[in-house]
Amino acid sequence: MKTRHLRRIGLISVVACGLAASPAFAAGEVIAAFTKNQVDPHFEGVRAGVEQMAKKMGATVRQYVPTKPNNITEGMSQLEDVGVTKPNLVLFMPIDPKAQLPTIKRLIESGTPVLNYNDKAGDAPYLAFVGQDDYKLGYDIAKTLFDHLGGKGNVVILEGIKGSNTGDERKRGFDAALKEYPNIKLLASQPANFQRLLGLQVMENLIQQFSDINGVIAAADASALGAAEALKSAGRGNVPVVSINGVPEAVEAVKNGSLLAIAEFNGFKIGCVATEIGLKAIRGEVVPKRVVIPGAVITKANHTEWLVPYQQRTCPAAAEYVGQ
Repeated sequence: MKTRHLRRIGLISVVACGLAASPAFAAGEVIAAFTKNQVDPHFEGVRAGVEQMAKKMGATVRQYVPTKPNNITEGMSQLEDVGVTKPNLVLFMPIDPKAQLPTIKRLIESGTPVLNYNDKAGDAPYLAFVGQDDYKLGYDIAKTLFDHLGGKGNVVILEGIKGSNTGDERKRGFDAALKEYPNIKLLASQPANFQRLLGLQVMENLIQQFSDINGVIAAADASALGAAEALKSAGRGNVPVVSINGVPEAVEAVKNGSLLAIAEFNGFKIGCVATEIGLKAIRGEVVPKRVVIPGAVITKANHTEWLVPYQQRTCPAAAEYVGQ
């Protein structure tokens, strides 16, 4: 009964995200690809990249996505489902690294190959890690804002989720850049949890507290879009806002001037490269243990390529990033 229940949970998650699993090819591998929610366009990009590369390499994908955003209970159930269905490869990003790490270790010990991608998921014998340098992205985008302000002014930070590797590393990058600009004053730094509504609400509160905000740093596009909306409603739409990710809606906001710039955290590329590395590894090829994809700073001057819908993009080869 429990096994049937867990399988049903996994199936519900796949259907709910609109990417129902296809039957496995006769000689192809089955990939279980984990993403954290259905609402953040970044993860739509990850799923599109995984699907495209898997199809190119003759594999089939089962998408595991919680029906409730970032829900750890569903995430744990889906890992248990993988333990039962035993795919050939797991592409895993954590919702809660500490809570999920013991289960991941048990999966690997049982013979299931696991590649960690997008967010670091603790210390385990993964096939590889594929992602980006969140610290550098945070540092680069903060410097972009500070230089735009001429090295002086008052700023606020909308952090990610405290305790998450992604959120903490991006915040560490923001703080490192602040140390290099003595005339930039940090008025407040508060979590917005990578969410649009919370970004709007936090920004509304900060606007009431501070009348002299000159710039906003957001840890993700969703929070930045919420902050920009709050600023516009308050008649302060000229305050520059920067963020991290580069989802098409946010790039449109760069194009129209609602956002100043975005540090590229490219889910599509991560999905493509992780799938290629993972499949090559289980097919017996030697692969790097760590692939870090560099991110550009997206501005009005160079934004065009990031407006292309995920389904119309072409996967890059992993070789482009090996050794980065």
